[in-house]
Amino acid sequence: MRLSEWGNMAPIPAAAGPNVLAVAEATLATLGATPDPHCWVAWGEDPGVRWVLLAATPAGLVTVHVRVIVPLEGPRAAGKLVRWPRVQLGDVQVEVQGVHRIISATVESVILRGVDAEADAVGAFLQGVFAAIDGRPSPAPSPAPSTAAPAPSASVTAEA
Repeated sequence: MRLSEWGNMAPIPAAAGPNVLAVAEATLATLGATPDPHCWVAWGEDPGVRWVLLAATPAGLVTVHVRVIVPLEGPRAAGKLVRWPRVQLGDVQVEVQGVHRIISATVESVILRGVDAEADAVGAFLQGVFAAIDGRPSPAPSPAPSTAAPAPSASVTAEA
């Protein structure tokens, strides 16, 4: 998902207001990210106060910690570029039951989790990170799958 899309999905609208996104975008640009990059936002427990942004660049993974409320100053963002050989990745765990999916992974100590459609988004972001680590082009984003039940599969029965 792109940064602009995350701004529309903020759990608290002020957490991703124009002035907050401006400092995040400036930090991303300084560290080599493209404008409105594909990224992941971890809103955390109190998104009205702080949240974390991860974005893949050719040089490495950009991590931006955004503080929404800084008294007398306004929003603040601090970022770092972690070169690909030094990026810390945990295991990716997926569980599927029927049409439901759960995913969990750790990237640079940030826990990425998702259920169903959000699991697909986490998986797509991780595929982009893995591609960047391997030096491959990022896979094209696929359309979100339908949440409707899948068509029944053909079953093979043995005749006696």
